[in-house]
Amino acid sequence: MPRTLYLVAYDVCGDARRLARVGRYFQSYRVAGQKSVPEIWVTPAELRTISADMAKMLDSSTDRLQLIALDPRLQAQCLGQAASFTTPYFCIT
Repeated sequence: MPRTLYLVAYDVCGDARRLARVGRYFQSYRVAGQKSVPEIWVTPAELRTISADMAKMLDSSTDRLQLIALDPRLQAQCLGQAASFTTPYFCIT
């Protein structure tokens, strides 16, 4: 299955433990990005799993989650000391 690059943005309000749990969850998928805005490469099946897991972890009345598909043809724009993800392969362990 082909993988798609997604930008994930989440905001967990009022519960530091839940925020840490969501951060650890995305750590296994992360290839780049900031703390609460990671970039992930996932298959459609993995994306469905992530959506189901986040529905269980997040409080829909206060927390927010955005999964945004990025166009892989677009050139990355890095500001400051940022560097683009240039490895032609990766391994999820």
